[in-house]
Amino acid sequence: MIEANGAAPAGGIAGWAAHLMESLGAPGAGLANAVDTVLPFVPSEVILPLAGFTAGQGGMSLAAAIAWATAGSVLGSLVVYAAGALLGRERTRAIAERIPLVRAHEIDRAEAWFARYGARTVFLARMVPVLRSLISIPAGIERMPVATFTALTALGSLIWNSVFVLAGYWLGDNWRLVEEYGGLVSKAVVIVAVLAVGWFVVTRLTRSRARS
Repeated sequence: MIEANGAAPAGGIAGWAAHLMESLGAPGAGLANAVDTVLPFVPSEVILPLAGFTAGQGGMSLAAAIAWATAGSVLGSLVVYAAGALLGRERTRAIAERIPLVRAHEIDRAEAWFARYGARTVFLARMVPVLRSLISIPAGIERMPVATFTALTALGSLIWNSVFVLAGYWLGDNWRLVEEYGGLVSKAVVIVAVLAVGWFVVTRLTRSRARS
């Protein structure tokens, strides 16, 4: 059904994801999104709108697309978390650097975010490309409680996945526009997140000084 529509992808990552969804339905969307979470060069900005488009074509239900995509995000994040916990910083970093399109400074950036903002970073990072995958490394290295990590990952992923899946569903044959503008949305999220954290810190410092 997916290939029959002219708007469907013919090859590449999008074609691979389309084949998974055609073969497995909604679980295929979850599997593709799990791979995206483990391997940052597989863009969710392609996979998620495609899942929404597929739902619009009757290949799966919209609710199932969102639910399975979120389950895939959590599963992939737990795999990366486990790698960080079992291997430690240096060995995990060495392995990650061998993954195409992953740079050492991106791993350092994830660690810096986690060290500065703590648990809330896991939630916020789910809405930032590349960082959404790498943030699980410092969370695992620091042995963040698994239940907390899973809950924050699921919540952040649910919000992000829902936005992109719904966009693909509503845009229909024009679902590729989501990929085009997804980077701009991601940058906007980063700015909002930084401003929100900054506001929180300033507010706490102001209250602390007022009490003293």
